[in-house]
Amino acid sequence: MNSEQKEVKNKDKKTKKINKNLKKMNENLKNSQLTDKKPNKLKQLWNYFTTYEKIWYVSILVLSIVFAFVFPEEDVNGVNGTIIMILYLADIILNITCELLISKQSRWNFIVSLGVEIVEIVTLIILASRFATMAVTVFFWIPIDIISFVMWSKHKDKDEQELTVVKTLKWWQSLLVVLAIAVWTVGIGYVLAAYGPETDFYSSDTIERAVAYLDACVSAVGMANGLFILFRYREQWLAWYISTFLETAINIISGQWVFLVLKAGYLTNTTYGYIKWTKYIKSHNKENIKPATEENQR
Repeated sequence: MNSEQKEVKNKDKKTKKINKNLKKMNENLKNSQLTDKKPNKLKQLWNYFTTYEKIWYVSILVLSIVFAFVFPEEDVNGVNGTIIMILYLADIILNITCELLISKQSRWNFIVSLGVEIVEIVTLIILASRFATMAVTVFFWIPIDIISFVMWSKHKDKDEQELTVVKTLKWWQSLLVVLAIAVWTVGIGYVLAAYGPETDFYSSDTIERAVAYLDACVSAVGMANGLFILFRYREQWLAWYISTFLETAINIISGQWVFLVLKAGYLTNTTYGYIKWTKYIKSHNKENIKPATEENQR
């Protein structure tokens, strides 16, 4: 091989090496561009909520912490009051997160709700109180949350995939629900008042019996609410109003002052959610909303 051939060969090697380096640089540049284009998850989450929703959430959170220090929980049934208060705060944080998500018609509220159920079951076991709510939570709310997540996933809005299509009840359906709640309240309330286990959480037997009937009503309204949510009915917000007022009465009777902050948050967000769902139903009435009986056959 003469010197000229060697020179050509060396040039070819250099050219190949340069081309290889250029190719590698191009690949790195493409990868860098793809990385830059990937959305920032935290930023997406922050922008997902409106200014009102963020102010509402932070306000309830801060007020709850303040109330926890101002009105500390006493020891109950041998359990330290600080542990009970931590459970209260965990319940509040999960609840307000769930409330916001459901007002935005997001199916992910049901995943958060499972956390709410677990915390509430542990709390009620410690307090040895509100057995109707505990039973409904275990045997109704946990299954309904799982089923609702699946059902809502099948009814996404065709334009906005994060939204779920919602609808409203007929008058006769509302009447049947009210009658069922009344029967459940009287029957289960009587059983709880007569045969409920003893606890030192309440100051008198009269208060304990009153809470038994209130708890029975809350559990009935809660089940109605769960079914409304499952089938995407707007009336679930009205059920939230009733539950909130009943729960507020129980919290005041029981001296659970920190939960009053949560109930105030419920009232404001329930109004907000009801308005949002109503606007959605009106705007999608011709396109997406079918008669309730036809929808339930699906």
